[in-house]
Amino acid sequence: MKEYKEYKALLRQRLTDKRYHHTLCVADRALELAKKYGADPEKAYVAGLLHDICKDLPREKMLQTLDGFGILLSDLEKQCPKTWHAIAGEAYIRRELGITDREILDAVRFHTTGRSNMTLLDKVLYLADFTSADRNFPGVEEIRGAVELDLEQGLLEAFVFTVKELAEEKSPIHTDTIEGYNQAAARFMR
Repeated sequence: MKEYKEYKALLRQRLTDKRYHHTLCVADRALELAKKYGADPEKAYVAGLLHDICKDLPREKMLQTLDGFGILLSDLEKQCPKTWHAIAGEAYIRRELGITDREILDAVRFHTTGRSNMTLLDKVLYLADFTSADRNFPGVEEIRGAVELDLEQGLLEAFVFTVKELAEEKSPIHTDTIEGYNQAAARFMR
């Protein structure tokens, strides 16, 4: 597999040391999960490398980037600034890096919210970002364990964690997250 030195050099310029380290951890975890669950390892690694390419932009620059790409945020998206980097990142890698693979683009676009009808690559990146080696939040070990046993169970646990955390913060919960959670939960209903 390629090392993607050009992407890493670009990321080094655009990201803080901590975010760059996180990005490498997510790429490695995405590769690991892709191999375990049958997703394309190359696509998983690239999506992992590029998922946070716009994360360290200041808020105003992020809004300028979205505007420059002709992206109009919905009213709900305006209330969820933690998701902006994923929206901007998808547009950036498509327009500036010339990546046209829809699977990679969608995985980057939905890595913060999840969604219903997630592809295998969507799930791999969402969970790689959640459970990468640099993550140490309370509950991460339980989610890692669930992901190791069963990708779908891990996905449900990650959605449950996210919905609970956002609700406790009294933050808006993106519709994509709610729909993803509902679909994941329905798989386990008897």
